[in-house]
Amino acid sequence: MTVAMQRFSSVLVANRGEIACRILRTARAMDYHTVAVYTDVDAQAPHVHAADEAVRIGAGPVAESYLSIDRIIAAARASGAGAIHPGYGFLSENAAFARACRDAGFVFIGPSPDAIEIMGNKADAKRRMLEAGVPCVPGYHGGAQDDATLEAEAASIGLPLMVKAAAGGGGRGMRLVRGTGELKVAIRQARSEALQAFGSGELILEKAVLRPRHVEVQIFADENGHTINLGERDCSVQRRHQKVIEEAPCPVSSNELRERMGAAAVAAANSIGYCGAGTVEFLLDQDGAFYFLEMNTRLQVEHPVTEMVTGLDLVALQLRVAQGEPLALTQRDIEIRGHAIEARLYAEDPSHDFLPTSGAVARWEPPCGNGIRVDSGIVSGQEISPFYDPMIAKIIAHGPDREVARRRLLGALNKTVLFGIANNRRFLATCLEKDVFASGAATTAFIDEEISGTELAEPAPGFEDAAVAAVLDVEYEHARAMARSVMVAPQLKNWASAATLVFHRCYRFDETAFGLDIRPVGGAGPYACYRVSDGESDVEIAILRRDAGVAHVGINGSRSVARFMLTETGLLHLMIEGRSAQFRNDNLEAGERAAVGVGGRVVAPMHGLVTEVTVNAGDAVSKGQKLLAMEAMKMQHEVVSPMDGRVREVFVAAGQQVAVDAELIDIDVRPG
Repeated sequence: MTVAMQRFSSVLVANRGEIACRILRTARAMDYHTVAVYTDVDAQAPHVHAADEAVRIGAGPVAESYLSIDRIIAAARASGAGAIHPGYGFLSENAAFARACRDAGFVFIGPSPDAIEIMGNKADAKRRMLEAGVPCVPGYHGGAQDDATLEAEAASIGLPLMVKAAAGGGGRGMRLVRGTGELKVAIRQARSEALQAFGSGELILEKAVLRPRHVEVQIFADENGHTINLGERDCSVQRRHQKVIEEAPCPVSSNELRERMGAAAVAAANSIGYCGAGTVEFLLDQDGAFYFLEMNTRLQVEHPVTEMVTGLDLVALQLRVAQGEPLALTQRDIEIRGHAIEARLYAEDPSHDFLPTSGAVARWEPPCGNGIRVDSGIVSGQEISPFYDPMIAKIIAHGPDREVARRRLLGALNKTVLFGIANNRRFLATCLEKDVFASGAATTAFIDEEISGTELAEPAPGFEDAAVAAVLDVEYEHARAMARSVMVAPQLKNWASAATLVFHRCYRFDETAFGLDIRPVGGAGPYACYRVSDGESDVEIAILRRDAGVAHVGINGSRSVARFMLTETGLLHLMIEGRSAQFRNDNLEAGERAAVGVGGRVVAPMHGLVTEVTVNAGDAVSKGQKLLAMEAMKMQHEVVSPMDGRVREVFVAAGQQVAVDAELIDIDVRPG
């Protein structure tokens, strides 16, 4: 049967964040006119700027915006879009949305509403799969939902077992029951959670497969009934049933297993007349037996690993199939090349039970390199809203084999700069470093068994990291003081005629504190060198090269790259060799650092001798007026008032030696 073409020239992406950016990238490359939707909190988000056109759909809450079928349809009408791509999450697996799109005359880039409906209900899906001969976990998928029936069926299945919401997914409405005394509570909790999350309290029961792998098969089908599989992905590294790290192919797969799982996935899709991109998920036990888990009727978060090992663009295939074009691929065309691993970067705090975080992204600098791909939806300065999913980026590495891909991904994570919000970057790196993961032996029990609570807590930085932070902090203060000074030669930096230079910084991290003395020992400008001591240890820190936010530093002769950012409030973000911390000088009172050198506080731009003070407390001064004179390297330098005001206090006198950043004069900024 040949299907008529469904021509469209514009695509509206009914989503946000990294997946919206990723879909828009391919759609624009294929010369479609692209339309984004956004809320007030997303008005400046990258996906808005990535589209040719953008339509506002609400203030912020998802129920009134990205989950509103009426608002999405209205946006499509207003923009003249011909097709709607749902991405993943939000309305992507909502049969009513797919039906509404088609009823309104838009091409829905996804499967039919009937296919979404069948696979969206776990009980219906399991019944269909059993009829199609797809292996399923033994369990109960019946319509009777009273507690007595569920308890009787549980006794028949045996323990351990899983209680699951029939509708929805993502780990919600799911409980593992190991003992008979846990069953009643599990049923009550799962039903309540399912009602709240999916609007349906229907449950299914399944025999629990302990320590399995979570392996899924990417399938693709066109409207002519031609279905192929694009290989499998291993998504076993999960936290609370949410995937964290995914890879393709599965580390323990074989050609024989791949063929059997692929055939089962294709049979599952064909049994419901599926069209488009879909993923059939299986549990793989330690004996090589696999069982149908569920089918996701959409593009998956982890689709990039399949793209990297097959060389295919899945979004491009979706758009072509949605146009009515036949798949120009056969199963023989699919070749798995190398290995790819993806890590999901979340705005969450692992040290506080992975609670989602929000706030401003102070600096975002994604990694780059051979075999590295980054799908993100953030920019520096962007506000991370509490309204939406905390996943903000995906970092993917490809290599000729699994170990090369693992090392590349670990290196990429250690170069990923995300300052300003708590995130799981270090947690992801910890997972990749574990021997169990490196050997390819991780199961769904990996995180619970291999990651300890102490590894989730952010460790206090070590002495050398604190020393680097102190030097960068001092260098920044030098630069700021020189910028405020008048007629001061750069050669005067770190120079004094009558005293040994020493700067002080104190950094505190709970029970750990560093009281540091920083002494210049040679060099200037970008080649400055300092000896840093805490009274017990010392280290030589050399600034070999410094660009915007990146410093190449020597630490006792060993070279490292430090990525850093110092905010206006005096907080220094620092990342070295994958270690990240925030430093604030505890010597200053709260808020004082932000005031040093700004407002009415006048500080010394260099070390030197005060030779003359030309104002007294109570004097009115004008911006640019000379306040005092200093001598350094036998040269005279003037310090002038930064504003109009009245002198509140003078802290120095002629003949006094002062250090850089020493407070000289306090000016009341109010004129009078």
